[in-house]
Order: sequence, then C-alpha cells, then structure tokens
Amino acid sequence: MDSGKQQQILGYFLEEAKEHLDTIEKGLLDLQATVADQERVNELFRAAHSVKGGAAMLGFGSIQKTAHRLEDCFKILKENQVKVDQKVESLFLKGFDALEELLERLQGPFGLRDEEGEQVVQKVEPIFSQLQDYLNGLVSDPQPVLPAKPKATANFGDRVIGVLKQMLQLFKEKENPTNRKQLVALCAGLAQLNAGAETWPALVKTAQRAISHPQHSYRILAPFVIKELKQASDLVVVGKAGQIAASYSLQQLAQGAPASGAKEILVVAEPKAAAQTLIQTFNREQLSQLVELLRKAIK
Repeated sequence: MDSGKQQQILGYFLEEAKEHLDTIEKGLLDLQATVADQERVNELFRAAHSVKGGAAMLGFGSIQKTAHRLEDCFKILKENQVKVDQKVESLFLKGFDALEELLERLQGPFGLRDEEGEQVVQKVEPIFSQLQDYLNGLVSDPQPVLPAKPKATANFGDRVIGVLKQMLQLFKEKENPTNRKQLVALCAGLAQLNAGAETWPALVKTAQRAISHPQHSYRILAPFVIKELKQASDLVVVGKAGQIAASYSLQQLAQGAPASGAKEILVVAEPKAAAQTLIQTFNREQLSQLVELLRKAIK
C-alpha cells in the first residue's frame, strides 16, 4: 500500500482511538458514578473493544494487548456489581495511562517500534493482573451466567478482523482485475456471517459494489471500506447491529458515478496524515496556492 493510503487508514485509526480514549478517561475520572450507570460502563467496554480491534487489524500488537486487558477488566464491571474504591480507580488509571502512552508514541514522529511497545506491555502487565484479581475479589453480586452465543456468531468480531487484514494486504497491491475480484469475494464471505440483523449484509454488499467499480482507485476505496466495516463489526459485537448504516460517501462509491475531471482525493481529519496526502497529490505551485488559502482562512 502506498504511503498515502497507509497514512489515511492510520489517520482514521488514530482519530477513532482518540475519541475512545476520551470516553475511557472521562469514565475513569468519575468511576464511582460511572459504575452506577450501566450504559456508561457499556461505553467503556465498547471503547476498549474498538481500540483492540483496530490495533489488531493494523498489526499494532502492544496496543491490541493493552486494550484487551482493559476490556477484560471493564467486562467485570459490566457483568457484576462491584463496589469501587480508590485502589480500583488508581489501577484502572495506570492501565489507561499505558494505552495512552502507546497511542501517543504511534502518533509521534518516529512511530511506535515493536520493542518499545513490548516494554510498555511488560511494565503494565502486573498492574492489570493486580486489577483483575482485586476486581474479582470485590464482586458482591455475581450475575447469572449467560447462555453461550450461537456458534455462528461467537467469534464474529475475530472473523471480521481476520478478513479485514486480508483486504488490507490486497489494497497494498497494485490494482488489477485479479485482486479486485479477490476483494469482492472477501466481501461476499463477510456478508454471509451471521450478525443477527440485515443491516450487516446490506453494508457489506454496499462496500462490495463500491469495490467492483474499476474506476475507483484503492487509494479512495481502502479508507472508507476498512473503516466502515470495522465500525459495523464493533456494533454487532456489542449488540447494536441495528445502528449499522453505510455512509453517504460509501453509497456514492457503490453507485459508481463517473469521476469528474478533477482528481479525487480523500483527506482524513488528522493533520499529519492530511498534510502527507496533500503533499503527494499536488505539485509545488498548487501547494503554494493551498498554503495561501489556508493563511487567509485562519486570519
């Protein structure tokens, strides 16, 4: 995948992860009030789950592991009545700080090196173990064990992430009819997964139609397709498949409208990624014009 597409997808992940970190931080800073509101606890669980899934898809193992450990601890709060004390709050915040540090390093000028990430994971692992043991000791009113999910949906999230990884690898390749057909076939497989609602296959088929139009470059398709399928799978996992809907942009791509004379680009809402995309798209004269327009806009 060219650096432009990589930056776009990374930009989406960082943008989404920042929102999830804000949700987690707000919940932890007032944890006693948070645990009294089941929906707020569910939000913490969903936020950690989403960061975990995005990191797994992009291959950021240390972020995936840390978010997963947070998710497991939030699951205890989600499924049990727990009396929160200062020790719980302190341990949760230390775990959160580790996740935040990893994402800050990833966004930094040198990125997140594997060895650095593993050092953070090893440092915070005893904290998560202590937190999980302590939470289990505080459980005062265990809830009945829920029936197991049907086999068809038990590993839905993991199966989707696995397919999205394959799609990312194909998006890295030079566009040709063969790998485009492979992408379409992967979408067909995703549409057959049991999500418990028709909204999931409808979204997947919209993405499939968008990919099938050869006039759409992978540079345009990859960020939209990967992001929307990932977000939709997260909704399925947390039982909110009914909220799945294709964005207007993805619907337009699915319609296969002829491209205009102007070159189409996708700019994500993350300054570094956006700048990289613009630098690769415009020549020196066009960049100078753009800088002048931006200067006028911020005066």
